[in-house]
Amino acid sequence: MLRSVSAQVLRQFVRHSSTDLNLILERSINKVQLLGRVGQDPVMRQVEGRNPVTIFSMATNEMWRSGEGDGVHTGDISQKTTWHRISVFKPGLRDVAYQYVKKGSRVLVEGKLDYGEYVDKNNVRRQATTIIADNIVFLSDNIRERE
Repeated sequence: MLRSVSAQVLRQFVRHSSTDLNLILERSINKVQLLGRVGQDPVMRQVEGRNPVTIFSMATNEMWRSGEGDGVHTGDISQKTTWHRISVFKPGLRDVAYQYVKKGSRVLVEGKLDYGEYVDKNNVRRQATTIIADNIVFLSDNIRERE
């Protein structure tokens, strides 16, 4: 009798623990990689009581060929440009981005998506999508000269 009670308690403990363990071990991914060109020189902003942030825009282009045909060079080439807002909070990266990112530079940005809301100057609530940068790889030779 004692053995069956012990076994039953152990099974409930294992079942309960494994459920908690699954909740703890569950993972998700929010990762973005963008390769494109910087649209504006970065600005550094600081809201009172918060750490500064470096912000710049970045353009990515998607190209495709429209039209029919079997040949590789048939159809018209179309292009769509998408603009992204990049925010850099990490202290070392934030300062490097502010100093060396330049309009027209080609960069690879790795980070995560962040969605938020703000109220514009006309008191209209708007949604904003931002890339929070964790890493920036400089691919252009035209980096700002050191001052």
